[in-house]
Amino acid sequence: MQHSIKIGTRGSPLALAQANDVKARLIAAHDDLNADNVHIVEIKTTGDRILDRHLMNAGGKGLFTKEIEDALLAREIDCAVHSSKDMPTSLPDGLILSTFLEREDPRDVFMSAKYASFADLPEGATLGTASLRRRAMALRVRPDLKVVTFRGNVQTRMRKLADGEADGTFLALAGLNRLGMPEAATEVLSLADFLPAPAQGAVTVEIREDDAEMAARLDPLHCAKTAVAVIAERSFLSALDGSCRTPIAAYASLSGESLMMHAMLLSLDGKTVFDQTGTCAASLDAAAILGQDMGAAIRGDAGEAFFEALASDIEAEIA
Repeated sequence: MQHSIKIGTRGSPLALAQANDVKARLIAAHDDLNADNVHIVEIKTTGDRILDRHLMNAGGKGLFTKEIEDALLAREIDCAVHSSKDMPTSLPDGLILSTFLEREDPRDVFMSAKYASFADLPEGATLGTASLRRRAMALRVRPDLKVVTFRGNVQTRMRKLADGEADGTFLALAGLNRLGMPEAATEVLSLADFLPAPAQGAVTVEIREDDAEMAARLDPLHCAKTAVAVIAERSFLSALDGSCRTPIAAYASLSGESLMMHAMLLSLDGKTVFDQTGTCAASLDAAAILGQDMGAAIRGDAGEAFFEALASDIEAEIA
């Protein structure tokens, strides 16, 4: 087996924390690996370079993965560490998501330099978010809010809040936990009120499909329970052709030998919500089918006219 491993990642503090976690786990799992032969390779992606406009104007989710996947296919790196929620549902030929780490807390948090909770925001307050899901979820209960595009890593968004660019924003609790700064959250939002993005809180490792050695290296890091849940959520996303252009939420959890998933599709203003729950056996095949079936059910309930109207609303919003 190879005795030097290159781990590709974005260069943000959160991405580096996740990649270094994978590095530490690999070293702990294999006696022949150490800090000298497992290397972190930072790769700047198109999504990292675009800070002045909405990502949907430039191509969407794949902007955070393309350059890293190109390096993986070119054998410049041996594996790539990603936040699962950033991954497109369709991967380049020859690449697979082989490994899911144990899932972190999937909930969203509200952050503000002025207000103690989301409910405390005054009428007409400015909410900063680039997520259509978070926008729709917020407007569903607070249609009075003004929503502005808010991008950047955790530290950038905290600075923007301090500078008064918005009265509040949302972040994933998992990211704050991995950065060792959970106290930065003003309020942790309940799953019942704010259903997360599909695969939120789950770190995944991508490898070349034919790299049996890397797959074997990563096998001790894999969490089967996380994989089952994330497969269900990503299957639901795929059934709706979901991307960052669609306000979609989903969360699957295991109880014994069963998997339960709650999933939603929303209009951009949050006024229209299509909601499904479903259960299946806790297996990868059953989870994939559950996601497909729930996605098909919601697509049928919504009808193509809804998707056409949603696309029109989003184009107008990001124009």
